[in-house]
Amino acid sequence: MMNRISTAGLVSFILLLLSTNAGWCQSTAVNWKKVKVLVYTRNGKGYVHDNIPNAVQCIQNLGRLNGFSVDVSDQPTVFTEDNLKQYTLLLFPSTNNDVFDTDAQRLAFRRYIEAGGGFVGIHSVMGTERNWAWFKRMIGGTFAWHPTFQRFTVEVIDTKNPSMQGLPKLWQKEDEFYFTKDMSPGPTVVMANDLTTLNQDEPEKVKAFGGSYTKLYPSAWYYNFDGGYTWCTTLGHAKTDYENDTTFIRHIFQGIRYVAGQVTKIDFRKAYADSRDTPIR
Repeated sequence: MMNRISTAGLVSFILLLLSTNAGWCQSTAVNWKKVKVLVYTRNGKGYVHDNIPNAVQCIQNLGRLNGFSVDVSDQPTVFTEDNLKQYTLLLFPSTNNDVFDTDAQRLAFRRYIEAGGGFVGIHSVMGTERNWAWFKRMIGGTFAWHPTFQRFTVEVIDTKNPSMQGLPKLWQKEDEFYFTKDMSPGPTVVMANDLTTLNQDEPEKVKAFGGSYTKLYPSAWYYNFDGGYTWCTTLGHAKTDYENDTTFIRHIFQGIRYVAGQVTKIDFRKAYADSRDTPIR
């Protein structure tokens, strides 16, 4: 399935970016003409975010503005080595629960990462494939709990990382504050949510799920994992984030740009897994 971009929506998107002096959209660090992105929107049984169509439109608009190609699908049959080898990166926008039908599809996904592929995950990607240990390790953990949607402070903790450049050091944002379990020790955190700025409606839950974190809690990170390149953010619950929040749109674009800048070639000769659960080398 390929989604089409409405002319009116694209014009509005361009005007929104221009009105905020968003010259960040053009970058010479990546040869965008060679970048091809697969946006995968499948959800398993359970909660489905209503922001997914808005996220798709946003990414398509960014592709138009920057010159990279975007394919969109909700069909797990796209996960074959022959198909995946054409993509610079795979992007999962608020996917949730089991998004593959077979372990053969999971294996194709894993081998794509091992072949040097890229991955960008947004928001409830943290709740995706909760029963697959390798996937949870790749994205940095799995969803545990979130308080009610509210305003809190987000802090950039690595201003030198390319995916964080130009973002406010302290960002006041309304969103869902995600807590994670089964956290992987590998990812490098570049942005964190401030626990002390949450409301005090459920302090015991915040303390329990926050664990040893007392001030800042990871909200965006990158991970060079098992041959591939991953970037994830837990932000992005509201539909309007993808429509008129230029700071958030920049956040997502720079995650895409960061991963696209890491991927050089998809080479399945480097892939070694012969099952979804092959021990990681």
